[in-house]
Amino acid sequence: MASEKVETVIAGNYLEMEREEGDSKSAKGKLSKLFWHGGSVYDAWFSCASNQVAQVLLTLPYSFSQLGMLSGILFQLFYGLMGSWTAYLISVLYVEYRTRKEREKVDFRNHVIQWFEVLDGLLGKHWRNVGLFFNCTFLLFGSVIQLIACASNIYYINDNLDKRTWTYIFGACCATTVFIPSFHNYRIWSFLGLMMTTYTAWYLTIASLLHGQVEGVKHSGPAKIVLYFTGATNILYTFGGHAVTVEIMHAMWKPQKFKLIYLIATLYVLTLTLPSASAVYWAFGDMLLTHSNALSLLPKTGFRDAAVILMLIHQFITFGFACTPLYFVWEKFIRVHDTKSLFKRAIARLPVVIPIWFLAIIFPFFGPINSTVGSLLVSFTVYIIPALAHMVTFASASARENAVERPPSFLGGWAGSYTMNIFVVVWVFVVGFGFGGWASMLNFIRQVDTFGLFTKCYQCPPHKA
Repeated sequence: MASEKVETVIAGNYLEMEREEGDSKSAKGKLSKLFWHGGSVYDAWFSCASNQVAQVLLTLPYSFSQLGMLSGILFQLFYGLMGSWTAYLISVLYVEYRTRKEREKVDFRNHVIQWFEVLDGLLGKHWRNVGLFFNCTFLLFGSVIQLIACASNIYYINDNLDKRTWTYIFGACCATTVFIPSFHNYRIWSFLGLMMTTYTAWYLTIASLLHGQVEGVKHSGPAKIVLYFTGATNILYTFGGHAVTVEIMHAMWKPQKFKLIYLIATLYVLTLTLPSASAVYWAFGDMLLTHSNALSLLPKTGFRDAAVILMLIHQFITFGFACTPLYFVWEKFIRVHDTKSLFKRAIARLPVVIPIWFLAIIFPFFGPINSTVGSLLVSFTVYIIPALAHMVTFASASARENAVERPPSFLGGWAGSYTMNIFVVVWVFVVGFGFGGWASMLNFIRQVDTFGLFTKCYQCPPHKA
């Protein structure tokens, strides 16, 4: 009887979404539909894949130099699968929360559901507070990293200005993302973003193979345990881009179709990250230990300049991906989230950009900051908390019996699901947060000691600094 009720609610939910989709087709112009309004499975896939591999593509060869080739490849495959599993858990919890609320006749048409609200609705305010803290802090530093990457990349085309000055300029440019209402409106940007990273990944691969190995190349990784865990944690960060899963799902017309989207996106991303990181590391070896941005080692050509420009545009898009959930939280805090005026919401969002700008100027350590954020924030935000939340939500027999989405039978049902969740929690806490946090903080402190806070030009050649 309970399962019939659930099916009725979901069917009603689907029909309502399809009606909204149809209305938008009749009301909006064709151009608006094509570029602005995206809620399909394909839009969600482009959003996930585009958001997952951004500037981190340029730092993965650096991680390979810390880990060695074999460990680098294995960690990418391992964390890619683990990230897909926890993204699936987040999607299950979202559908569970939304279905329960819609049974209570709650209307979400003018409200974007976020991860902390899912935790609040399913598990209470303490879970909400923890989820809100980790999610917001991670997305804040995720936005900071995109800004640092913009300055790091443009420097390879124009070194007349130092990286700090470029950070000021790109901070102003990225502030324009306040005018993009939600993930529903990232249709063309997600598509273009993925095309840009695809070009850059294959440029890195082909350019490195054509360049060949540098004279006397050495591949000594893994040489130090600190560097090993720092590199592993950067890969943990790479496949931890699903902190915006709930917002992407909410932008879909049929959110329950999200289940496998993140896994398929991850498989595509691996076709970009594995060849590019392997090829660059093969060509340059240990030189990457002091060159965290792979573009810095390749000769200046039109193809490299194109890669830099495309990555800059993509980093602008990814800044928007990371910052949009922060905009939503801020809007809800100051009570303007329900207003229909786009201009009012945009003005209200501007204060969110200021601390991001400031932090990017204080900590311009492109590469090491990824590992630090990965170990201290990503580990909890998108691995440990979703796995624990899923276990606690379905701890009772009645909750499992009435679950909207049951675990796949080929993984062993509920027993298999709990086994995987426990493994994720223990592994990420010990290896990601524990060893990874220790190693990445040591490396980060070393960067501060070497270059100082507010450094004008991180890892720039001495005569140009």
